[in-house]
Amino acid sequence: MPVPGTRTESLNSLYSNRKRLTPCQPGVARSLLNAGKASVFRRYPFTIILNKEVDANPEPLELKLDPGSKVTGIALKQGNRIIFAAELQHRGQQIVEALRSRRQRRRSRRNRKTRYRPARFLNQTRSEGWLAPSLQHRVDTLMTWVNRFRESLDILTSKPLLILAKGHGTRRMCGTNKYGFPTRHRSRRRIHNGFQTSDIVTATVTAGTKIGSYVGQVLCRASGRFNITTASGRVAGISHKYCKPIHRKDGYAYA
Repeated sequence: MPVPGTRTESLNSLYSNRKRLTPCQPGVARSLLNAGKASVFRRYPFTIILNKEVDANPEPLELKLDPGSKVTGIALKQGNRIIFAAELQHRGQQIVEALRSRRQRRRSRRNRKTRYRPARFLNQTRSEGWLAPSLQHRVDTLMTWVNRFRESLDILTSKPLLILAKGHGTRRMCGTNKYGFPTRHRSRRRIHNGFQTSDIVTATVTAGTKIGSYVGQVLCRASGRFNITTASGRVAGISHKYCKPIHRKDGYAYA
C-alpha cells in the first residue's frame, strides 16, 4: 500500500534522465496502480513509476535533516506540509559493541585459567531511565519545540519510516560460541538461487507444513531452504521456489 510521500517517475525517461514528478497522495498512487497506469518502482521508500511519459513541472521540495550521533531525522517539506518522514539509526554503536565483544573474547581466551577475583566494591547504580537534570531540561525543551512545529504544519504522514543501517556484510568467516571458540564457518558465496541474505521477499507456500504467506527479510542458505524473518517471528525451512524478491538488499532494514 502506498505511503505518504510517494513520488512518480516517467517510464520512458527512466534510462535517460530519470525525471521526477511531484509527490502524490496515497489515494492517487493507489488509483494509478489499480488502473495499470503505473507500476511499483521501489518499496522503501515506496515509489511508483508511470507507464507513460508526461510533461509536468514538479513543485520544489525542501529536505530537512536533524543529524545526531545515533539517530538522524529526515523529512521532506512541500510548502507547509510534511509529506515524508524517516528516522535513520546509524551503525556506529553496533560497530563499537562488535569490537568490544571481540576484544573481550580474545582477552577471555588469553586469561582463561586465571583464578576468579570478585569485585572489590559495588559501583553506584541509578534507576533505569534516569537523566541528569541538565540533559532532562534539554529533552523537555526539544519536545516542546517539536510539538509546536507539528501544530504549525499540515503533516500528511502519520508514521515515519524507520531505517536501520545494517551494512553490507562482515569479514568474519566463522561463528563462535559463547566461549569464543569457532564452531561454524561461512561460505564465500553470498548469492544462492538468485537471493542473498537481507533481501526482502514475499513467499506464498502452497504445500508442506508451512502453508501460508510470509513477508520479511530472508536468510539464505546453500541448500535452498531459507529462513524468513517476519513481523511475528522467524519462519525456517522455506524453499527458494516459493520466494519472490520485492526489495533487494541495500544495506538498510526498514520498519
